[in-house]
Amino acid sequence: MKQFVGISRSCDLKEAVKGLHAPNLIIMCVSEKELFQSKVEELEQLYPGVPSIGCVGQSYGGTQALEKGILITAFCEGVAAAANVLTEVSKMPIRRIRQFEQDVSQVGGSSDNVVCIDFCSSNDECVLTTMKTVLGKRRIQLTGGTAWEGLVSANGKVYFDACAYAIIRNLSGKVKVYKENLYIKTEKRYIVTKAIPEKDIICELNGEPFQKVYTRECNVTPDKIGQQTFVNPLGRIIGNETYIVSLKGDAGNQAYFCYRKVFPKDVIYFLQIGEIDQIVKETVAGIQKDFKRISGIFSVNCLFRYLLFQQNHYTGKYFEQMGRLGAHAGLIGLGEHYNGQHTNQTFSCVVFE
Repeated sequence: MKQFVGISRSCDLKEAVKGLHAPNLIIMCVSEKELFQSKVEELEQLYPGVPSIGCVGQSYGGTQALEKGILITAFCEGVAAAANVLTEVSKMPIRRIRQFEQDVSQVGGSSDNVVCIDFCSSNDECVLTTMKTVLGKRRIQLTGGTAWEGLVSANGKVYFDACAYAIIRNLSGKVKVYKENLYIKTEKRYIVTKAIPEKDIICELNGEPFQKVYTRECNVTPDKIGQQTFVNPLGRIIGNETYIVSLKGDAGNQAYFCYRKVFPKDVIYFLQIGEIDQIVKETVAGIQKDFKRISGIFSVNCLFRYLLFQQNHYTGKYFEQMGRLGAHAGLIGLGEHYNGQHTNQTFSCVVFE
């Protein structure tokens, strides 16, 4: 398998795809909402019938972040792929589940050489649960993220309120997904005693108003909670894994909006930022241990992680560290997907042998 990475800071699609021949799958990220429709249509004209997915959002390719521009990631040689879309995901994500199941069956393969990459525009938790009903049976891995502006594309068409997905089978080796968390658990463990999941609101921890608990534990004033999420997000515990919950804004009555759903009875830990460079080096070393040769990596880095790297003047060093693994490209997401879970302030990726 070969992974192609092309960029254009001027949003010139022909520049971004220069040198791309006979792709089996194309993933496109366009930073400008106003250009998305025309670029999706142009991509289909340039590569008619080639499976493709795309979204609006900032991205990165190699050592370059693209706050404005187009990123093209394509997979060529030794790849079987299918791309499609789940529609009306805010109301009924299961509506096109049969098509999703057919696409998974068409690509074939096994749990160690197939991956699903998805871009979702809303209702991530329910969409991932729906997809897991199919992927779980075959133990197929998933990585992906939340698209910007509520727009995604599949096979030359743009969709709102949808989840675009690509099923990729590596015919020349294995695939594996990874998740990186820059934060560590503290001893501050709580149970969510009141929440409004449908509105992404957390209300109470251990029977106390959320705002009262957070300001006490993190020693901040209420107006600083949104900024403090870069240092002390919440960690939702599922099994042995920690999934980060970012804090968004004041919801009134000492409750708070989050960037993902929190449910009553969830186990929540307060998290503390770790040693960034050391954690990234450990992730890179872990991937190198698992793969002797790497064809490419597609990842999703949270926007909050990107902003954190910028604040710490670490962005260049981060892309340099990841570049040691090989061709690396991805989306700066508004949420991240790792197998069946939606998370925040996280890195999720798939590595292709």
